[in-house]
Parts: sequence; C-alpha cells; structure tokens
Amino acid sequence: MTPEALCTLRAHLLPALAAAPAETRRLFHGRGRCWPGLEQLTVDWLQGIVLVALFKEPAPEQLEALKQLLMQISQSPEWQQSPAHTLLLQHRYLPQSTTEWLLGQEVDEWTLTEGGLRYRIDLGRKQNAGLFLDMRYGRDWVKANTQGKRVLNLFAYTCGFSVAAIEGGAAQVVNLDMSRAALSRGRDNHRLNGHDLGKVSFLGHDLFKSWGKVINSGPYDLVIIDPPSFQKGSFLLTKDYQRVLRRLPELLSAGGTVLACMNDPAVGPDFLIDGVTREAPGLHFTQRLENPPEFPDIDPQSGLKALVFRLDDVPAD
Repeated sequence: MTPEALCTLRAHLLPALAAAPAETRRLFHGRGRCWPGLEQLTVDWLQGIVLVALFKEPAPEQLEALKQLLMQISQSPEWQQSPAHTLLLQHRYLPQSTTEWLLGQEVDEWTLTEGGLRYRIDLGRKQNAGLFLDMRYGRDWVKANTQGKRVLNLFAYTCGFSVAAIEGGAAQVVNLDMSRAALSRGRDNHRLNGHDLGKVSFLGHDLFKSWGKVINSGPYDLVIIDPPSFQKGSFLLTKDYQRVLRRLPELLSAGGTVLACMNDPAVGPDFLIDGVTREAPGLHFTQRLENPPEFPDIDPQSGLKALVFRLDDVPAD
C-alpha cells in the first residue's frame, strides 16, 4: 500500500460514508484488482460498523500508515455526520483472522438488513461474519423465484438463501451443511424474519455421506449449490463439484432449476457449464446472474459466478 494507494482509498471512503447506505453494502472492493496497491483490502458497511479486511500481511510501516488513515477518516466530517460508530480492522491473513477494534465498543453479534430481510452476524471471532455480501443479487433472485417451490440449499452455511426462499413464498426448504453451528445461526436468521420454521429443515451432515437423506426428502423444484472453493478434508472445488452435479437428475423435479455458484477467481464459468453438460445433460444453461455494482472486477470471469440451469420439462426415458 503506497501513499498513492492510500489516497485512493481515502477518496473512495469519504464520499461513501457521506452517502452511507441504509442497508449493508461493500464500500470498497480492492480484490477486484481495479485499484493498484489495494488488491488485498476490502471495506464493508455493516450499518454503523465499518469493517476493513486485509487479506495479505503488509509491511509494518504500511500497516501503520493504513491505521493512521483509518483513524483520520473516523475524525472526518463525513464520518461524524454518518451513522458510523465502530471501526474494525480484520487481519484475514492470520490463522485466526484476528480483528482489532480501532474505534467503538466490542460486540460479539450484530444484525444487518439486506433487501428488507434481517441477518445476524458474528464480529471479531470468525474468518467470515456470516453473510457474503457479493451474493446479494443471488438472494434477490431466489426470493423472486421460489413461490410455492420445494428448495434444497446445499452448503447452506447460515441459510441466507433459505431466508430469501421462505420470504419469497417457498413451500419447503431443506438446508444441508456440515457445520451445525452455522445451521443454528440459520435458525436465528429465520426467527429474526418471523418465518414459520415448520417449513424449514436443517441437516447437519456431510453431503457425500448423506445422499440418501437428501434424495428421500425430494424431489426439489430448485437446488442451490454454493460450496466453498476449498474446505480441508471435505470439499475441493475442482474435484468434488462434479460429484454434486451428477446427482442433480435424482434431486430435481421435472422442469426444475439449479442455481450453481462458485467464487474461485482462478476458475471461470465454463467450469460449471461444461460440468453440468457432462454430468447432468438434461439441464441447460439459461443465465449468469449479474454481480452487485459494488463488486467491480478487472476480469468479469474472476468474480462471483452464479449460474442458472433448467431441467427439461419432460424427464428423459
């Protein structure tokens, strides 16, 4: 982070704070590589909390310069006139993703609003807070396309897609994730929005050891696949995604839909399109969802990939 890069960051953050969004949003997305020297930095607006995340360790003098800049911003008229009250610096490159509270009172949990829906996140304790902001349009799409449908949400994490689906009128959602703690937070998120939990199931299982449970709960009108790119001992994108894709014909109802997601910058959308064509030939690609404008990327193939596929209305003989 050169002095010029820090000036660029300041030039982005001050007007962003002056027009602070009513809902949670990313304020600065350096990882899209549009601003030299800031490729390893992001800034999120958490409705009063400003979370700055570093993904690579800077030199000590660069880190000190960044902290000085952030503290200067916290004293600026733009900050003072905004609803901002807390400033966090998260060191994502450290094993525990250590978070420094540069300003404001420490809290463990916080509630966000997105698309009129509420989500509870964790602060200062985990690598990921609990809601991936780049998937905003994906959750909007799910909410708009689930009326009366049965939905399977694989790699559900804290059930953001499930919340959107129930809000959109889904008849039933089955969430599956290895982390029971994440699913517990998913229940919290549904409760925050006054949802009927009788319409929602939570399976804390390893998908690859639980196909029977998943298939027996189907068929599904919509299957959502949003795995991690890599999770030690449980999922490797380039190896395991195809294992999920080949089971889709067993999971989907006639005319069913798949939302397949991937966020590895090194892997383009053709990986999914080719994989579906090979492993589930009855499905055809219909669209790639746009990414929110606050996530610009120098290469559109590198950003979040959220692809929609549809199954033929009449099952093959």
